[in-house]
Amino acid sequence: MRIVIVEDSVLLREGIARLLGEFGHEIVGQLVDAGTLVTTVVDLRPDLIVLDVRLPPTFTDEGIRAAVQVRAAAPTQPILVLSQYVEERYATELLASDSQGIGYLLKERVADVADFVDACERVAAGGTVLDPEVVAQLLARRRRGPFDDLTPREREVLGLMAEGRSNVGIARHLVVSDGAVEKHISSIFSKLGLATSDTEHRRVLAVLQFLQHG
Repeated sequence: MRIVIVEDSVLLREGIARLLGEFGHEIVGQLVDAGTLVTTVVDLRPDLIVLDVRLPPTFTDEGIRAAVQVRAAAPTQPILVLSQYVEERYATELLASDSQGIGYLLKERVADVADFVDACERVAAGGTVLDPEVVAQLLARRRRGPFDDLTPREREVLGLMAEGRSNVGIARHLVVSDGAVEKHISSIFSKLGLATSDTEHRRVLAVLQFLQHG
């Protein structure tokens, strides 16, 4: 397996290189930043890229942004991202189009040599390896959708709207006043981000969202 490592810490970079070398893998490139990563991939066509999320010059998200760029240029390029923290936004973007050949591990997992080498080999073979903490945070974020903010009664009202019932029909079905139904619907529109200025009919948009994601 031919590998490119992108890591600014010389100790960690050399440690990863030596570790993978001991397992019979070839390190064909070592970069301290992501500035030339795309061209390096084009030139070397490695079997795997192992890169840190936070790289020079700002040590914020250069690595993960570079990973997204690499996958845009070479969609099948296997990449294993190492991070001290879970960068939800870019992790989601990296996994959005195709999760094959993608790994996202917290650096603490590197301490387990066998697991780390296995992760590298699985990602290079087109598999997906996600740190349990990454999965937990991404799932938590996914659960925090607009429909989760609706109360049980608001979800019931929206379901009746989806059935095509009018406000009067909803009120009769729930045995509540017309005014109560109007308040529920107003709250639904607000929580779904359907402002009064929307040119589309908010009732239709709310129902469409419900049918797609509710």
